[in-house]
Amino acid sequence: MDDDLDPVRIGLVATSDRASSGVYADQGIPALQDWLGRALRNPVQWEPRLIADDEPTIRATLIELVDTAGCDLVLTTGGTGPAPRDVTPEATLAVAHKPMPGFGEQMRQISLAFVPTAILSRQVAVIRGRALIINLPGQPKAIAETLQGLPGQTPPVPGIFAAVPYCIDLIGGPYLETDPSVCKAFRPKSALRAPRA
Repeated sequence: MDDDLDPVRIGLVATSDRASSGVYADQGIPALQDWLGRALRNPVQWEPRLIADDEPTIRATLIELVDTAGCDLVLTTGGTGPAPRDVTPEATLAVAHKPMPGFGEQMRQISLAFVPTAILSRQVAVIRGRALIINLPGQPKAIAETLQGLPGQTPPVPGIFAAVPYCIDLIGGPYLETDPSVCKAFRPKSALRAPRA
């Protein structure tokens, strides 16, 4: 982490009836913090939220994180399957100003390398104001694979996080710099900043 870099505020939302009621410990938020803490060089202020699988609660939490807490990026885990209580995508689309369908397409592509049931995932990504909101899987291993991609596969499959910094540039957010050994962010040459000494 480098204090000369733009600070970023990241919302982390785990949606789980059982984890939010204390039946078991949430693994999604720690997995996100671990991966992002290694991938990003920017100083990060975390805004974690552990909530139930309840559409009005998820909607209200996403709105609060973007509109009040001022998050630049919000990542959710869990609640994206076809079960009746899986309502994270509906809540996310309900607060959207613009849908970003490419993220969901790529997440399913990555997961299909492992399980045929990846087609049951309904993850979405949207823009709200000057923030990017992305639904991620609930399992720590799948979270890392989705963000990082499958660099060892032939041909390599890019993870979704490679596109996140440039997306945040385009919507007026901070300039995110990544550790290329974890995730090499892609930007057109015209959008690159000179590296800071």
